[in-house]
Amino acid sequence: MLEKYFKLSEHGTTIKTEILAGMTTFLTMAYIIFVNPAILSSTGMDHGSVFVATCLAAAIGCFIMGLYANYPIAQAPGMGLNAFFTYTVVLGMGHTWQMALAAVFCSGVLFILLSLFKIRELIINAIPVSLRLGISAGIGLFLALIALKNAGIVVGNQATLVGVGDLTSIPAILGAVGFILTIVLVQRGYRAAVMIAILATTALGILVGNVEYHGVVSMPPSIEPTFLQLDFSAMTDVGMISVVFAFLFVDLFDTAGTLVGVANKAGFIGKDGKIPRLNKALLSDSTATAIGALLGTSNTTSFVESTAGVAVGGRTGLTAVTVGVLFLFALFFSPLAGMIPAYATTGALFYVSILMMSGLVNIKWDDLSEAAPVAVVCLLMPLTFSIAEGIAMGFVTYAAIKLLSGKAREVHIGVWILAAIFLLKIALTGA
Repeated sequence: MLEKYFKLSEHGTTIKTEILAGMTTFLTMAYIIFVNPAILSSTGMDHGSVFVATCLAAAIGCFIMGLYANYPIAQAPGMGLNAFFTYTVVLGMGHTWQMALAAVFCSGVLFILLSLFKIRELIINAIPVSLRLGISAGIGLFLALIALKNAGIVVGNQATLVGVGDLTSIPAILGAVGFILTIVLVQRGYRAAVMIAILATTALGILVGNVEYHGVVSMPPSIEPTFLQLDFSAMTDVGMISVVFAFLFVDLFDTAGTLVGVANKAGFIGKDGKIPRLNKALLSDSTATAIGALLGTSNTTSFVESTAGVAVGGRTGLTAVTVGVLFLFALFFSPLAGMIPAYATTGALFYVSILMMSGLVNIKWDDLSEAAPVAVVCLLMPLTFSIAEGIAMGFVTYAAIKLLSGKAREVHIGVWILAAIFLLKIALTGA
């Protein structure tokens, strides 16, 4: 049955190889079951409920991707998007987490429509490569700032805006240890490097008396506190509409980039340069986002860590299905997830930020009309503590510089439209 459904022989793989690939991918991305609840619970959401929503959204996303698109790509609530949800939409803009979930759901529905009507190629092609890379790098810098803040290494300062915290405090020391351990383990080739570092840092916290031990295994907590708790009352506000589009754009680019990377690694890209079943993969991602919002978590997206499973032979959806099954097993480790202190996620956040900033090497730095907007995006995201503001100002800056530099013909009509929308938002809201 598995051979016939997933076409294992046709893809040059076996059941054993696919299961091993799934286990490998899961180990590289399992940190999300600890990090996501830690970030989203800062909004007031129930930690246990978010933990369950994270595991279920990831499992459902993997099952859809594996069974419908037959791709070895795992899905889970995405890094960067969860930070945007928490620190920009809720804590920054003052919306409730219920309203933020509604925005995530709307972005998922829009993503589904874009995929069904095959408009997503037009949007992806409309956005300059430099801005796409800049948005990714900016989110990376934003995550790095959050990591330093969680560890108490960077704190607020009335005189200088930000300053250095108490580097002798337990959170600062263990946060730094977790970061170094993460990088060393990754460098040495450990598949579960990020998860090992998080658990090791938490264990050290228990040893020094900074973390209270609550056990490891139990029945899953109730999902009721976040299940179907969406509030659509703010969907008519200009500010919230921009939030929906920010969720949509980041998810769209993140998914497209991951699909291209994994497809290239697996050798799926045809001679015509196209990815087979691309629309099915995008539909899987967008559907998972909408379902995840109903469960109580931020955007579910394709994880680049899927390349770890592909590297050991994963070639079909059976790999993704295996990851989904493992996420269901993870539901029984809620006490462990509940013990993870914020500083234990410092290494994971910083590591992800490094990966996201690596794309800056491909920017044409000798062309200031391309480089300047990238710098605006990268600097404004962390300094305004808002991914949405960084994206908005990046588009406005790009359009303005190209126009005044006599390079207006290089700008896609889509960029002009988006820049105009963001300018209108700034004029109406002041931000």
